[in-house]
Amino acid sequence: MSTSLLSFYFLNVLLQFDAMQNIFTMVLAGGKGERLQPLTEHRAKPAVPFGGKYRIIDFTLSNCLNSGLRKVAVLIQYKSHSLDRHIRTGWNVFNAELGEFIASIPPQQRISEEWYQGTADAVYQNLFLLDSEQPDYVLILAGDHIYKMNYAEIFHWLIAKGADAVVGAIDIPIEEAHRFGVIGVDEDFRITDFIEKPAQPPAIPGDPTHAFASMGIYMFRTQILREYLIADAQESGSHDFGKNIIPNMIRDRRVYAYKFVDANKKNVKYWRDIGTLDAYWEANMDLVAVDPLFNLYDQHWTIRTYQGQFPPAKFVFSQDYQGGRMGVALDSIVCGGCIVSGGRVQNSVLSPNVRVQDHAEVRESIVMENVVIGAQSRIRRAIIDKDVIIPPNSEIGYNREADAQRFTVTESGLVVIAKGTKLHASLDSSG
Repeated sequence: MSTSLLSFYFLNVLLQFDAMQNIFTMVLAGGKGERLQPLTEHRAKPAVPFGGKYRIIDFTLSNCLNSGLRKVAVLIQYKSHSLDRHIRTGWNVFNAELGEFIASIPPQQRISEEWYQGTADAVYQNLFLLDSEQPDYVLILAGDHIYKMNYAEIFHWLIAKGADAVVGAIDIPIEEAHRFGVIGVDEDFRITDFIEKPAQPPAIPGDPTHAFASMGIYMFRTQILREYLIADAQESGSHDFGKNIIPNMIRDRRVYAYKFVDANKKNVKYWRDIGTLDAYWEANMDLVAVDPLFNLYDQHWTIRTYQGQFPPAKFVFSQDYQGGRMGVALDSIVCGGCIVSGGRVQNSVLSPNVRVQDHAEVRESIVMENVVIGAQSRIRRAIIDKDVIIPPNSEIGYNREADAQRFTVTESGLVVIAKGTKLHASLDSSG
């Protein structure tokens, strides 16, 4: 490469770095996640463990890190202790001397004594952060989705289109669009409509089989966002970006949709809104497939988290004769500190420090930290939250009626056991 080309390359790198430094990111992480109960009984939805060693918010924050964003405020509210602790211990990775940070921001009550009334109100009540940092651009993200995305591309799209705002959009089959906020666009991707859960969603121009669903990702020019937030605060309503801010902006501003470009390096785009227990379970099961839909193994787009100091996972007993004990895990994720002691784990996710004892069987399940699966137990299609001890000879996931008397059971039959639940012996299928 010639000297001139090298100079051009490094100049572009520096320009991009400078541009990303001028973006202030706010991650909305204060939602209750009511449809994820009982997993959200003691924690905010973004703090729910996922994929063994991660928290849900780790995926959004990793996207920020990999995109070159260095000023990130996580707006917390509901049962935020574990989320705040996770951010402080696991995400203290930037250089404060350079003005870089990832910080959790609880409600300040500077403007109102009310809790956040909606996504737009959460940002409005934290306008002092924008006044302090004075960025030219603001990126608003949800902290409860699983995907990979280079947010720098949204910025480039905003500049290229001369837009005042850009909304991240993913193309989905039109028959599924009624469950989402749907974006109507013209042939230039300028947004013409923004409709929450429409009965007749508008199709993407040139593709009548698909519609654009909002990803809850918004980039704004700061001064314009400020104007609309202040105006929205004076009006009654839900104070929501999708229901209020964006519909108001498209009437007299240049607002564009950015079609999601997946950084997951798979043939099928991956974006999951894990707002229900079944969706949460399915997303975890995506990870244990032989060829997982979501790629955790790309060293060029790492997903980071806080990791406790656990010893390596261990599998003991190799008595392969009839009736012998054999510790084995197949098509599963097994984290550090786990001991599979003469049991069998299949198509499951084991978080750190799990014990699976003699002749126990765990199938299609998510088992969180510090859980003990007692000897001779059978577990199927279950989510077991932290600090639960399953007594020996228990059966969970085999008798819906008996399970429903003790635990949360979804319509699909998925069994969910709350954190710290105290169980008694002889939890068999007869009740």
